[in-house]
Amino acid sequence: MASTALDTAVLVDPATYENGPPFELLRRLRAEAPVTWVDEPALHGQPAGPGFWLVLRHADVERVLRDPATFSSWLGATQVRDAADLPWVRRMMLNMDPPDHSRLRRLLTRSFTPRAVAALTASIEATAARLVDRMVDGAAEGRCDVAKDVAADLPLLTLADVLGVPAEDRWLMFDWSNRVIGWQDPDYATSAAFDGSGATRMAREAVALRPAPGPDGRMPDPRTRAGMPDLYGYARLLAEEKRRSPGTDVMSILLAQVDEADGSVTDAEFENMFWLFAVAGNETLRNGLPGGLIALLQHPEALAALRADPSLLPSAVDEMLRWWTPVMVFRRTATTDVDLAGVRIRAGDKVVVSFTSANRDETVFADPDAFDVRRSPNPHLSFGHGPHFCLGGQLARVQMRALFGELLRRTRTLELDGPPALLRSNFQRGVKRLPIRWTAA
Repeated sequence: MASTALDTAVLVDPATYENGPPFELLRRLRAEAPVTWVDEPALHGQPAGPGFWLVLRHADVERVLRDPATFSSWLGATQVRDAADLPWVRRMMLNMDPPDHSRLRRLLTRSFTPRAVAALTASIEATAARLVDRMVDGAAEGRCDVAKDVAADLPLLTLADVLGVPAEDRWLMFDWSNRVIGWQDPDYATSAAFDGSGATRMAREAVALRPAPGPDGRMPDPRTRAGMPDLYGYARLLAEEKRRSPGTDVMSILLAQVDEADGSVTDAEFENMFWLFAVAGNETLRNGLPGGLIALLQHPEALAALRADPSLLPSAVDEMLRWWTPVMVFRRTATTDVDLAGVRIRAGDKVVVSFTSANRDETVFADPDAFDVRRSPNPHLSFGHGPHFCLGGQLARVQMRALFGELLRRTRTLELDGPPALLRSNFQRGVKRLPIRWTAA
């Protein structure tokens, strides 16, 4: 297979990303080998993999994502590393191709009724105001960890509304996200912030199923069904409750739907959809919020521009998503031999798209390394592209606009109070800690 003289080992080492993505290497690859072969050596206790084609240019990433017949989500699933439990993983909507994916997406889209979305928007705005009020708490100045004390709670509370999860159970989703997304990071892999006190019966029963670390300190692989018995146990109990006593939340609407051609959502489909929302729906925004604040704190002129003109906030939010890019890569598998950017890809090869690279493609974004809150147009790919374009993208924007609007309104100054701590992961550009100092408006 074709190779490049450039060293790509750092791209697959999760420890690389504790210092941020290797942007200069990605830039060189875009110019010299925009579809490049990357080996998968054994790292951090993980065995070697077969390697993959990394797709770096915006146009090529779009091509891969909009053509599931050639670049399949189902064939090898969407994790870069080969799935340990592929038959189960394939049952998730994230890892399906049309028409199976289309059916579930159609049912889910119908569940986000205008009434449900309006209620979520009002709840998000009220929650953002409450979280910033809690942060300021009547003081003239203060310090906090925005990542944990503010940014983590907004998506958790929003998802609790979407899923119909009682608010007192929401930190279960925090632990689940940590374990799945942070499985490469020793700080997150055994996350157990939720202790069950003050929680519902469902949560207490789920916590009783939570696996314990083995003799080597490792948890079971959370990317398998057997590794997350507490999540699936909770989802099963929640579905039973919603079938008995449906509410106005999106998941209650989903469970009550009947598609004339294809029936209703099964318990197994609901459990896998719950996983998708509870983990993927939480983690992207949980890191996009502090990532966006890092962008503002590193670019004080942009922060000043937003304070002077809050109408810039919608374009600023999209620029935060482009500049930070919370989900860095996603995988497809070639179903047939195909040429991409002059490279011959064989059937069965892994094809990994780099959103981080595509969002800094010089042919699409002028001065791509600059953070420009007035950037327009801004066709970033942080929510994906094609059939799997993120259903929660609009709600994510609402949450970001609400929280940043409150932060700007309630503070006079914001500045770093120490270096951010980033997640050890080659998949999610995560923020574990973001200490700041602030003064009140």
